[in-house]
Amino acid sequence: MTVELMLSIALLLFITVALPIFIVLHFITRWKRSREISRDDEQMLEDLWQLSQRLEDRLGTLERILDDDLPERRRRYESTHVEH
Repeated sequence: MTVELMLSIALLLFITVALPIFIVLHFITRWKRSREISRDDEQMLEDLWQLSQRLEDRLGTLERILDDDLPERRRRYESTHVEH
């Protein structure tokens, strides 16, 4: 066999076998990395959780104030908005 033929076979094997395997493994690694949550996303979720807790507390406070000022408000609302 000549050197040119051996190099051609090696190049052909690289292009048809090694390169596709490398590409697939590369994108599998990137896909796995992208499925993980980043630290910035984790911080944003924590901030949103804290904000939702504060808003829930505020809503509870507003409902207590309205119940004290207008005691029949809740009964009127519940009688007109019957859940099915």
